[in-house]
Amino acid sequence: MRGNRDRVIVRRLAVVVACVVSLAGACLLAWWQWNRYESASGSWQNLGYVLQWPLFGLFPAFMVWRIRRLRARESEERTGAGSAAVAEPPRRLPSPRRPEPPVTADQPDDELAAYNQYLAELNAKESHDRP
Repeated sequence: MRGNRDRVIVRRLAVVVACVVSLAGACLLAWWQWNRYESASGSWQNLGYVLQWPLFGLFPAFMVWRIRRLRARESEERTGAGSAAVAEPPRRLPSPRRPEPPVTADQPDDELAAYNQYLAELNAKESHDRP
């Protein structure tokens, strides 16, 4: 049992070291970009990198925090820490609407008939106006 506990401690220590090294490296890169920004050839892009590198350095620590939070939530759900009265009711999906059946040739379509009548009238008027 002690061996398993030691492995957990070593793994956590490795994660902390990786997060600290990541942040330190990103701060060094931000400092380098700041020096480039202050130089004669510096640009606004270098200033953007100054702001961006620390965020990259903090990302591993954020991921560790997020994974631990998700695992804690998952273990709560598994152990049944939330009672049925407190838990949210399951969401119901809306039932799909049935499509209207297409109009077949056997059934008259009043709108289509009115449109065809209108086109026929336009055609007759156009052919009457031509010399």
